[in-house]
Amino acid sequence: MNNEPPVETLRDRKRAATRHSIRRAATLLGLQHGYENVTVDMICDASMVSARTFFNYFGSKEGVYISSPKPTPNQTQVKAFVEGTGSSVFGDLFSMIAEKIVDNDADLEYFRERHQLIQQTPELLNREKARISETEDVFVGYVMDRFRFRGRSEKETPDLMDEARMVVSLVFGAMRYTMQKWATSNFADTREDLVLGASRLIQRITKNEHWP
Repeated sequence: MNNEPPVETLRDRKRAATRHSIRRAATLLGLQHGYENVTVDMICDASMVSARTFFNYFGSKEGVYISSPKPTPNQTQVKAFVEGTGSSVFGDLFSMIAEKIVDNDADLEYFRERHQLIQQTPELLNREKARISETEDVFVGYVMDRFRFRGRSEKETPDLMDEARMVVSLVFGAMRYTMQKWATSNFADTREDLVLGASRLIQRITKNEHWP
């Protein structure tokens, strides 16, 4: 079975560029006028797309603000994590997520603008927190798959799911701290330096700890 991600086509790249253009326009409008005052017509005019195109991509005004993609591991990376031989599930999960952040070539200026808009808009901040919670559930599944690959089961360890959720909560907490540090430094460091520094801290913390 081929676990490699599908090859990106020219059409895929054009669609991604259009989505990004619409998101960027919506974010700038939100910063200029306030999220609650922005309309779909305003976004369409600013990004020079039709309302039909907008709704095909996002479905609603809310969709354009809450659907920004997060770097997610592909099947090959997930398989490597699940079948990994490292002693620290915490360190390995952090490394997998961090690798995607480093590889992600997202527009840094857009990242700054979106971060600013979300922080100053309670409705968007609450939606972002809900979306992060959904993402955490996905990673809990990866951790459970790793536990099962190593022969662990909920029959023998009834609170195994709680253990997986704790691991993911710790990793996401570490990642959240790392991203907040990046924001408070006005994004002065590169993603590579940021993640390398965080990874060193994780390795120092977990060096003498036992992780299943």
